[in-house]
Amino acid sequence: MAALTHASLVEYLLEEAFEVAETIETGADDTELRGELGDVLLQVVLHARLAEERGSFTFDDVARGLTAKMVRRNPHVFRADGTLQDSFPATVDEIVRKWDAVKSSERPERRGPHEGIPDALPALAKAQKFIDRAGRAGSPVPAGELAETPDVTSEAELGELLLAVVGSAHARGFDAERALRGAIRRRFGPPS
Repeated sequence: MAALTHASLVEYLLEEAFEVAETIETGADDTELRGELGDVLLQVVLHARLAEERGSFTFDDVARGLTAKMVRRNPHVFRADGTLQDSFPATVDEIVRKWDAVKSSERPERRGPHEGIPDALPALAKAQKFIDRAGRAGSPVPAGELAETPDVTSEAELGELLLAVVGSAHARGFDAERALRGAIRRRFGPPS
């Protein structure tokens, strides 16, 4: 494994994650989904193995950390000892509020709702995440209005137009990134 590094494996991790999304969004069968999930898990195993060779952490450490995080971040589902709660909050809003409160307490150094959004996210997904977090923090981004034939003369104007489209999609409960991937598949067919 000497030739493998975390950096050299990033492209494969991302590719495998996008393959899982495509498998789900195209309605592939469970056998295909199981295989794609296995490919993502292989990437996790490889990264953990590289860390283990450095003496940093093991796959078991990753699994224990994930378990602790899920229990800690989901007090609406789990008691502190990891057993299931007897009842759950009545609304998604209550769940989101509890989730946000726990995450904020874990990372008090973060100064705002947008810190921690990965810079490498695809642009539309990142825009949607910013809009969602702004809304949850009480500062919703206006959806904006679209002209029938917008006259875009610069990248800055195009950026504003795209942000308005994402805001409009979010306001209507749509996932702009998934919608665009679907439109690309419909227009151009699956990648070869």
